[in-house]
Amino acid sequence: MLRKIRIALAIFFWLSVTALFLDFTGTIHAWLGWTAKIQFLPVLLALNVGALIFLILLTFVFGRIYCSVICPLGITQDVISWLSGLRKKKRYRFFFSPEKKILRYSFLAITGIGILVAIIAHTGIIISLLDPYAIYGRVATTVLNPLYKLGNNLLAYFAERADSYAFYSTDVWLKSISSLVISIVMMIIIVVLAWRNGRTYCNTVCPVGTILGFISKYSLFKIHIDKSKCNACGLCSRKCKSSCINGKEHKVDYSRCVACMDCINTCKHGAIGYQFAYGKKCGNTTNNSALKSCKKADESGANVSTPQNASEENSANMSRREMLTATGLLIASTALNAKGKRVDGGLAAIVQKQAPARERRILPPGAKSERHLASHCTACQLCIAACPNNVLRPSSDIKSLMHPEASYERGYCRPECNKCSQVCPAGAIHKLSLPEKVSLQIGHAVWIESNCVPLTDGVECGNCARHCPTGAITMVNYIPGDDTSPKIPSVNTEICIGCGACENLCPARPFSAIYVEGNDVQRFV
Repeated sequence: MLRKIRIALAIFFWLSVTALFLDFTGTIHAWLGWTAKIQFLPVLLALNVGALIFLILLTFVFGRIYCSVICPLGITQDVISWLSGLRKKKRYRFFFSPEKKILRYSFLAITGIGILVAIIAHTGIIISLLDPYAIYGRVATTVLNPLYKLGNNLLAYFAERADSYAFYSTDVWLKSISSLVISIVMMIIIVVLAWRNGRTYCNTVCPVGTILGFISKYSLFKIHIDKSKCNACGLCSRKCKSSCINGKEHKVDYSRCVACMDCINTCKHGAIGYQFAYGKKCGNTTNNSALKSCKKADESGANVSTPQNASEENSANMSRREMLTATGLLIASTALNAKGKRVDGGLAAIVQKQAPARERRILPPGAKSERHLASHCTACQLCIAACPNNVLRPSSDIKSLMHPEASYERGYCRPECNKCSQVCPAGAIHKLSLPEKVSLQIGHAVWIESNCVPLTDGVECGNCARHCPTGAITMVNYIPGDDTSPKIPSVNTEICIGCGACENLCPARPFSAIYVEGNDVQRFV
């Protein structure tokens, strides 16, 4: 029953966190946003004292159940390990191994150094690469989110043909090649480790696991082996994906045990239980008859699959190959259709906008400053996934690699939107009310004379001034005092908030005639 409860809770948290990164409607965050805000390292960086005390007490009472119930990357490792063990000959493939203390505490020290480097040098790449929640978040944002949107667009296509508006299509595009590559490489490493050795990453590399492992040594409830019932068959050791049970010596390394309860379900003699750690100790006898029966069960569980099972497996593999082929064709056809839509009224191709060479990058509204963002952001990219305006994307600069930044080729930061500040779990983006968002200056507009349409094409424009939400842009004569000269924009940087409406809606291609430079420190105007 304990194992079933643990699995049910793990499924809930895994689906909830994943849904936060896939949702492009903004509705799921209102109900399940708290599941991201109780992830350990973001809670620590945000100095969320209440959530931090809750996680510490949870670990102190029940052990490292955070890693097997709340952490999405830990749950993913469990799923991969379970899939790897579906075959009978792989069912009992693990073995006890001593704790790799040097590696564990080295990675923990690197994480601590990374936090200091982020504060001093304004670069948080070390934190980004080691935080388990951030690793999963980037995979969900860069890999799962586009696939989810492609599926949504397919449903929208068929719904439109049926005169239904139950679904609507949304843009699917590659936000950052570097972030995609890093996410895929990290996930491949974790998948290989989990497929072969269970929770190797969780119990050797992950700094969160090391911190919680130290606390769980003193937890009130622990996995306990009853020596009077145990026959030292070793099934629990070979089933433990954390490799923390020494069945022959009846010992458990509680710093690595994640309380998954698999050992309880595996033991044939009720020798393992999850109980109060400081109660009455059990006896020290063994049961030879139980040992024989357990070995017999182990041998029967290690039998190879029959020819019929092999045939079924081959057909399943064929079905998977067919599904992958169909998915690839669907993605390719969707991309071609999207490319064909980039026309002006179906007559002329539209040249796509390109990002200007900014001297200072534009930070998400509420990020305060480069230093604040670097010292708090784990690059989970939840803000990027939640941005409805296609403004936020991962940075490709080595100093701020994978951290969010704004660019206005596909949209602009609408004053009435504060989604990114609402979803950030690490406090990297300060929570803004709508009145605060309207008056927050994240940058200022800069006019480029050589790109301006009235000067290059000799036609009237004024698009930037018409769409400026704060009235910071006015049209003035190119030659002062000459009413016949072309009208050009003049920017009042004191009231410009850097929303990028002027840059995004400027008709000049491929570079806008007016663009936004980021502020070193965001301020209210």
